[in-house]
Amino acid sequence: MDEVAGAIADPVRREILLMLRDEPLSAGQIADRFEISRPAISRHLRVLREAGLVRDTADGRRRVYTLVTAPLDELVGWLGRLMRPSDWQHRLDALETEVYRTRRERQTAAGRRPSQKEIA
Repeated sequence: MDEVAGAIADPVRREILLMLRDEPLSAGQIADRFEISRPAISRHLRVLREAGLVRDTADGRRRVYTLVTAPLDELVGWLGRLMRPSDWQHRLDALETEVYRTRRERQTAAGRRPSQKEIA
C-alpha cells in the first residue's frame, strides 16, 4: 500500500493514471500531453509500473501502457476505514435520537402535540 500511495502522491503520475483510465496510450502519446521532458515521463511511468498501477506491452517499437486498478483496492479500503464515523460519532447520534424522543414524549404527556421543528 505504501508503494501505491507514494506512486500516486505526484500530480503528474495522477494525471497519467487519469489519462489511462479512458484508453491505453503509448509512452509518446503520454509525453506529448505534458510540458516536461520525455525522460521525466519515462521515470514517472517506471514508478507507476513498479507500483503495479500500469502494465506495459510492446507494440513494435512502442511501449503501450494500460491502467491496472487492483493495487488501489487496499488503499481504498484503508481510506474507507479512515472516513467511517468513529464509535463516538455513533454514540453521539444515538444520544441525539434519545434526546429528541424524550422531548417528544414530555410534550405529548404535557398535553400538546410537538411541532415538526421540535421533532426534527
